[in-house]
Formats: sequence, C-alpha cells, structure tokens
Amino acid sequence: MQIYDITLTISTDLPVWPGDPKIILERIAEIGQDSSANVTRLEMSAHSGTHVDAPLHFISEGVSVEYISLKILTGRAYLLYLPDVDTITAAILQKANIPPRTRRIIFKTRNSDYWTKKVTGFQTNFVGISEDGARYLVQRGVKLVGIDYLSVAPFSNGDPTHLVLLESGVVLLEGLDLSKVSQGYYTLYCLPLKLAGADGAPARAIMVGV
Repeated sequence: MQIYDITLTISTDLPVWPGDPKIILERIAEIGQDSSANVTRLEMSAHSGTHVDAPLHFISEGVSVEYISLKILTGRAYLLYLPDVDTITAAILQKANIPPRTRRIIFKTRNSDYWTKKVTGFQTNFVGISEDGARYLVQRGVKLVGIDYLSVAPFSNGDPTHLVLLESGVVLLEGLDLSKVSQGYYTLYCLPLKLAGADGAPARAIMVGV
C-alpha cells in the first residue's frame, strides 16, 4: 500500500494569500528555561497551507467547516494531471476523459512545480478553474474538488468559481502538494480541524494507492 502525504508543511516560509496574516510559529516555552516542556504558539489564517473551504467562506448563510461531511472528505478520488493548461475550463474538462461517476476529483497542474522548487513567494499566475469549468463539474455530480495551489479559482477572478462550487455543496480542498502523485485512482483521507463557526480549516490530507 502506497501512502502519499499531499499536505504542505506549515512553516514561516510557506506562501500565504495576499492580505492574509503571515504564519507565526513561536516557541513560547523551552525545556530547561523555567519549563519542563517545549510549547509552540501557532498563528495563521484558516486558509493557510493545505486547507478546506467551507460554504461560509463565500456564502453569508453557508455552513461552517465543522459541519462538512466526513463521507465527502473520505473515499475514492480521481487525480487528473493537466500539465499544459493555464486555466481549467469546461472545454478542457470535456476532453479530459474523466471517468464516469467521479465524485472526488483532484487536479495536478504545473502548480505542483512551485512546491518541488520550494518557491516561497506567492504566485499570482497559478492554474485555477474557470467559472464554466466549475459549472461543468457540478453538472457531472462532483462533490469534492482539490487543487495544487492555494485556491481552486484563478487569482484574477476568484469569486465566480468559488460561488458556483460552494453554492452546490462541493467541498474545496486547496493547497495540495501533488508533486509525487501520478494520474489515477486513489483513496483520499482529508481531516480538517474541527473549528467552530469557521469558514475553513487547515487539514491533513493523504492519498492511498488503490
């Protein structure tokens, strides 16, 4: 059984969305310095690193992250490799031969090179899903969409894609490191932190070869 850890390591070097707070990892107690244990303080946005978007992220009356079904976050997933696209459109998806009855789809793109090369600055030209691409996925009955950068939507126009997907109850899994994973079927396990009333949460995600 091959297990792929597709979670980004939380560190102060990890890029964050423009305007979000930078990640702080601070040792506030150390063994031998008036303490019997090491203790670290963590400060960051709920949308840092590998994370899940809840409907509340873009929908004022949407559900918060603790109510997302674990049945959607866990199960058979198809990883689709699209190395040569700049935007994932409906036309591209129609030609991609996505298997029938795919309910969880993970997109690997050139974005994964950012993680391989350890690019620390935020990149605005990352690959995202267009509005019509999002509508196509909803029409196919997809319930979870994952991608290998910090947003499923293009940087220049993110709201429409998010709204189409979240209003349809699609769970969004963003900030994945797919650099070591090939196209095909896997079992996805994704467990976001159970944060009360939050619009998203950091998650630990793995894919297991089937």
